[in-house]
Amino acid sequence: MKAIEITKPFEIRIIEKEKPVRKKGEALLRVLYCGICGADVASFTGNQPFTSYPRIPGHEFSAQIVEIDENEKGFKTGDIITCNPYFNCGECYACKRGLVNACHDNQTMGVQRDGSFQEYITMPVERIIDGKGLSADELALIEPFSISAHALSRAEVREGDNLLIMGAGPIGLFALIKAKSMGARVAVADLLESRLSLAKEYGADLIINNRTDDFDKKCEEFTFGNGFDVCVEACGAPVTFLSCIDKAAHGANVILIGNGKKETTFVHSVILKKELNIFGSRNAYTKDFVSLINLVSSGKVNIKKMISAVYDVENAERAFDSLANNDGSINKLVIKFSDPQ
Repeated sequence: MKAIEITKPFEIRIIEKEKPVRKKGEALLRVLYCGICGADVASFTGNQPFTSYPRIPGHEFSAQIVEIDENEKGFKTGDIITCNPYFNCGECYACKRGLVNACHDNQTMGVQRDGSFQEYITMPVERIIDGKGLSADELALIEPFSISAHALSRAEVREGDNLLIMGAGPIGLFALIKAKSMGARVAVADLLESRLSLAKEYGADLIINNRTDDFDKKCEEFTFGNGFDVCVEACGAPVTFLSCIDKAAHGANVILIGNGKKETTFVHSVILKKELNIFGSRNAYTKDFVSLINLVSSGKVNIKKMISAVYDVENAERAFDSLANNDGSINKLVIKFSDPQ
């Protein structure tokens, strides 16, 4: 079978490898569509500290069951599904407390272990999630959607809350979609008009271009001078983190999704003064996947607009190059391995 391998930074090749053989408790899956995650791009550019080479990337995917034993979940051959790609050890302090998404020895597909960018994979049946009739390309978007949804679940987002999202990349936009479904009033700030236009399409109540708009004034007007009830940092940059702290209301919740790579220096007494709640967020739970599949299948949100382009396997390197040099106009790129049969 074919697989996409990152042999070393900036080198991708299509390899031939043996089709996997499932073990007891596993299903054999035919991979359909795979989204390219920021972590995959970081592996490609050599900026992912948890990746060793060679590595098959990918953890945002849809698949079709090819072989499976009778199981209590009722899955059968031919079902279109997705999977929870974060493997946890089950023995560490986090796992024993149910925090399996924050396992001390987390093994995310495509990062610490080979991922979904191959024609066939095997998966434990307990990690398989029913697609409930969603199309294969929609299902490939559920994992990144779950990252944002899980982050919002860390704080109490209530109907009518004023919510600020710093960053309108895919994770920020998915946070917007989820926040609007929860009844929040949402402001989205970014530097790129193309991303802000899509945020407007997804229902942002206010968009702020930090290059051309008066950020302070617009935030002040939107919140009537009170600050935001919830601030979501979706960039991983020091300046956007500090903006969240600054614009948060007293007693507000600040959620960090963006994976920061630079140190941030600030006087932390502002956290005490405002009595802020600051939440980190990592990965997601299976229940996050399920709730989002239900939300999308209800027809209340259309996430397919997030896909900028679909590439075939042979053009995978071109897709990775595009994202490595993304000027902000690209949202999600998807690799098509096969159509459902």
